Amino acid sequence: MKVDVNQLAAHFAHIPFQVEGIYRYARNPGVPHADYTDSFPGFVFPLTGKIQFQFDGTPYIFSPGKVVHGGAKMKLDQTVFNKNDWEYILVLYRICSSDLDESSFSHQHFELSTGQSPRLIELITRLWHVYNQRGGMSMFQTEMLFRDVLNEALLCVDHRQNSNESDALFERVSTHIHENYDQSLTVASLAEQNNVNRNRLSYVFRRHAGMGPAEYVLKYRINMAQQMLSTSDASVQHIAETIGIADPFYFSRAFKKQCGMSPTEYRQKFINNPS
Repeated sequence: MKVDVNQLAAHFAHIPFQVEGIYRYARNPGVPHADYTDSFPGFVFPLTGKIQFQFDGTPYIFSPGKVVHGGAKMKLDQTVFNKNDWEYILVLYRICSSDLDESSFSHQHFELSTGQSPRLIELITRLWHVYNQRGGMSMFQTEMLFRDVLNEALLCVDHRQNSNESDALFERVSTHIHENYDQSLTVASLAEQNNVNRNRLSYVFRRHAGMGPAEYVLKYRINMAQQMLSTSDASVQHIAETIGIADPFYFSRAFKKQCGMSPTEYRQKFINNPS
């Protein structure tokens, strides 16, 4: 099941819940697994190895870089891979309300792709140790730490989703620039075509290209102009128009700023030193 991390975060922001139990499981030959999940929903945090469980017939592989959620009293089946060692921590939680809709996240099974997060492993391990201590401070810290664990897991998922989305956005927009550099291209038009705001587009380009989209467009146009100057006899004005710059004086200034010489000087240098 694909989960919207923002909706999941909103779910846990609005429901009252508390930790019911925290358990650490490892491969233990000869010990049978349960046929159903516990009477409470819970999160599984894999630490090492790999094992597969099916929740109501849907398979999930427990392995580092993932967090799996299961609802209460779900049919459970287990598959061990090549007798490998494995270990995970299970956190059960209780919903302190009877008004929860049956379609809510706490009644469902799903997987979160967090990626490798040393901080998440550190937090979940600390949570397990704190839970196993005695006293009121332990109970209080357990509740606080569990929320820190959830926060870190959701942040990891959100970061990975944004990274994938930004990769796709940069690839889409940069390809459009490469194919249409001779057309009128503005940051506003590029953002509008891709249904993002200008700040988001600028952030993505700075992250992937080290420069904003306007600078990227200009740099690519100048690169194309360099090729034309060295392979054709077209005038500087014609080349400027061909790459989408109507003002030849602006083109010459931009070219010199990027290449350290004017278009005419660049062409002369290439004729004298073609290698």
